[in-house]
Amino acid sequence: MINILYLHAGAEMYGADKVMFDLIRKLDKSKFKPYVILPTNGVLVDKLREEGVDVTVIPYPIMRRKYFTPIGILQYGINLIKYSKILSCIAVDKHIDLIHTNTSAVLEGCRVSKYCHIPQLWEIHEIIVNPKIMYKVTSWLVARHATITITVSKAVQQHLYNSGYFKKDSIKVIYNGVDADRFSPNADSYYLRKEWNIPADAPVIGMIGRVNRWKGQGDLLRAANILLDKYNNLYVVFVGSAFEGEEWREKELKDEIAKSPYKDRIIDSGYRNDVENVHNLFNIFVLPSTNPDPLPTVVLEAMASGKPVVGYRHGGVCEMVKDGYNGFLANVNDPIDLAAKIDAVLSNNELRKTMGEHSRCRLLKYFSFETYVKKFSAEYEELVNDNE
Repeated sequence: MINILYLHAGAEMYGADKVMFDLIRKLDKSKFKPYVILPTNGVLVDKLREEGVDVTVIPYPIMRRKYFTPIGILQYGINLIKYSKILSCIAVDKHIDLIHTNTSAVLEGCRVSKYCHIPQLWEIHEIIVNPKIMYKVTSWLVARHATITITVSKAVQQHLYNSGYFKKDSIKVIYNGVDADRFSPNADSYYLRKEWNIPADAPVIGMIGRVNRWKGQGDLLRAANILLDKYNNLYVVFVGSAFEGEEWREKELKDEIAKSPYKDRIIDSGYRNDVENVHNLFNIFVLPSTNPDPLPTVVLEAMASGKPVVGYRHGGVCEMVKDGYNGFLANVNDPIDLAAKIDAVLSNNELRKTMGEHSRCRLLKYFSFETYVKKFSAEYEELVNDNE
């Protein structure tokens, strides 16, 4: 039995949260024993416990912008040392064989790995554009302290190589996978039309994502206003919430929607836990991230649901969407081109149907959940064997 300590940055159910949850859920429990320590309570804690996973909540610090002040850096450093010692004691008590750190925002794994002499698999989901100092610091730490570095896409892999701290061929790519049985064209979405008063024959476009400074809700709203003017039966749906302490971003989005002359056909639902059904409601899924998104899980979910995807031409989506095959890629940060690409799919029912079918086929071929779990299981076994 291999005992694995998982460290993560939150307890919600967005991209990286869901991917870690599904990986742990599908591991062969006759070979692997997962222990999860999270910095806060949340839905992820409840979901893991429902699966019988040992979960502990300890408020270790997460690398966030709020620490980017002299006092904040001091506070972060003190707490990093304090909670790393606590985590190390737990690692010893639980006879942990390896650490799986699931984000570059969690640095505690470095110290636990060093204190306890156990390997650390560091999985990187992020492409850090700004501030550049954070990109350089986290890249240096990962290069120095990870026994093995895994990235979720080639885009993230190249981003780390560009830092100059990694040796050639030292970073592996394992694409995320999603449950193609849960996310499928058969998911029920009829009740959502009733809940949101959307006519049965009305087309729906939308996005699911964290409301933050770069997920692009504003760009989608600008593109949507163009399309809503052309299609008088079109509806647009936003799903997602902000980080704790940034709720003002949600209000800002609602205020912008309220200014639209088409606000009656724009739905801002906030966070939902029935996203498999939301995906099946959409005729087209939109990814308007203004910064490169590493490998957005929501796109995989949309593909599994048999939906065309339209996004900006940067980041991991370029590895998921084959332009013109299962969706379109628009010019980066260009809402007008984004609207044009959505319109190209929206106006052609046959193309929309074909692209949706291609999406699911591409998901099953390249982003299989079974392959994802198998590859991580192999990495775990190799790390432990090499450490003996």
